[in-house]
Amino acid sequence: MRLAYLFSRYPIVSQTFCDTEILALERLGVELELYSIYPPPTSFRHGHAARIKAPIHYAPPQQILKLGEQQAKAAGRWPEPYIAAHERHYGKDYKAALRARNALYFADLFKARGITHFHVHFANRAAQTALFIKHLSGIPFSISTHGQDFMVDLGSDELLREICREAEFVANETAFSRGLIARLCPDSTDKLARVFNGMDLANFPAPISTTANLVPRIVSTGRLIEFKGFHYLIPACAEIKKRGLRFECDIIGEGPLRDELQAAIDSAGLTAQVRLTGSLPQEEVFARLRGCDIFALPCIVDRHNTSDVFPTVILEAMASAKPVVSTTVAGVPEQIVHGESGLLVPPKDAQALAAALATLLASPELRRKYGTAARARLESDFAIDKTVQPLKALYEKFIKPRSLPATAGAGFAALLHEWPTGERAESELRQLRAANPALRVYVAHAASAPTPDTFGDILPHLRFLPDGMVLEAEWLQERETARRIEVWRQDLGQKLSSELFLQQARYALFLRRWIERDGVRHLHAMTSRELLCGWILQQLTGVTLSASIEDKATALPGSVIAQLAADCAGLRTGNSELYEKLAPEFKTSGRFLLLHKHGRSIEPEFISRLAAWAIRTPHSSTPRPT
Repeated sequence: MRLAYLFSRYPIVSQTFCDTEILALERLGVELELYSIYPPPTSFRHGHAARIKAPIHYAPPQQILKLGEQQAKAAGRWPEPYIAAHERHYGKDYKAALRARNALYFADLFKARGITHFHVHFANRAAQTALFIKHLSGIPFSISTHGQDFMVDLGSDELLREICREAEFVANETAFSRGLIARLCPDSTDKLARVFNGMDLANFPAPISTTANLVPRIVSTGRLIEFKGFHYLIPACAEIKKRGLRFECDIIGEGPLRDELQAAIDSAGLTAQVRLTGSLPQEEVFARLRGCDIFALPCIVDRHNTSDVFPTVILEAMASAKPVVSTTVAGVPEQIVHGESGLLVPPKDAQALAAALATLLASPELRRKYGTAARARLESDFAIDKTVQPLKALYEKFIKPRSLPATAGAGFAALLHEWPTGERAESELRQLRAANPALRVYVAHAASAPTPDTFGDILPHLRFLPDGMVLEAEWLQERETARRIEVWRQDLGQKLSSELFLQQARYALFLRRWIERDGVRHLHAMTSRELLCGWILQQLTGVTLSASIEDKATALPGSVIAQLAADCAGLRTGNSELYEKLAPEFKTSGRFLLLHKHGRSIEPEFISRLAAWAIRTPHSSTPRPT
């Protein structure tokens, strides 16, 4: 079974439940692909991200999508009536044309990738985009709702009703949220299902230690925002201190209220007891949960009517066999049984919160009892291998079996720093496309304002690198490979800018997956700037490499170009001095070297060589050993 997940932004550090679900589905044999309309806000990744097999596809920059819009209008594919209907029903603020522009890209990509069904987490702008994708392509979708998404973020009950009406099914993470949607969307009641978010017990193997700390430790975690209720936890801690109870409290997370919360800690004289730790990797959060005595999350409904609905961190605390103190907000009572696996108090009641915490601080035996019960409930009701089963059953009901469409592979790909580019390079791209209709052109940057005259038949062949946050995340996650690449920098001499090398290295580390996915055997660097990225990719993947070097190369020092050229299967250059320097070596090794004139098209003999390199036996050239 093949399935796509569409997100507004992916990944988001706080949405670990999405990753847990994805990993569980992959273990069950579901073939997933992930699609993100916008890049993630930071490069931070939890350790489990490296275990996700699904490729992530990001939309290109908006200026490129606008070119796609122009092409769609020229071809009569632009959904003007549907856009007008959305603007009429929901207003200009819902940006129907933007949703249509994004949808057009993903509709075409889904068809090319053989996607027959896609799922959207959160009834938000991605769900509105899903409406346009279905309208343009006929590909059906389903959604998962969570609470804040449809209660606050979406901002339109009428739009919610359209989303639920058009979706194949609507998965709700709690009975609480299912009830809300049933009241808002009565015509879609038969589509609503309760599907709990699950917890991966592999991250919390039994037996869980219940050894008490000498000074009991309270842990709370979440974004430092109003509806998490941390501004009630701090006065509760102050009350506990007044009662003479010893304790420590770590609040893990980052957010806009950090300064305000720190000021409250300082004012209450709690700096020795309460600490704001900032964001921590998921593995460190798990370690803090295992090492604490009590987990607290004093959720509230904030001034915007926003609240937690089914906090994942409570499940993580339960998996860690810790007693939970929380509030009676939304779906929390579906997680914690009051007086059995924890204590629930009214929201916005610091005194009641303090009393509940004091009860547990005073009794190690009660903490062990509640913690053991919490773990047992987690295993019986919220283990991901159980909670994902009804979701998988829904997918099997609606998804038509289909394999990834067979493709011949690109054969060869070109590297381009920026597009649109100069007239010469545009002409050469068209020559390369004519020689190989499956050509891929990997582009690092989109120019700010490309014009319709510049794209023509080239646009479908372009693949744009994602946002720098994505590239940096890959670099940080692949530290062993990144360190190998950094060592190669020493081979290229002191004249090469380290900044340029590291930039191109990040491009290459990400592009290696595309090289493998697209079946690329040969890379062609359009100018000297791309040669460095191509050389690193050659070391990583074993592809063969060629380059066109401009008459007066400025991106790289001449000595570095000569070094990189030594690993090229072919080179064409307008620089006679470089040509004379390389000619003896190329002639001796039987490689291809050509002196071209400025403004001249790619020579037929070079095109022939590219074609030969592109069909060589895969992996006949091997990457540099680890």
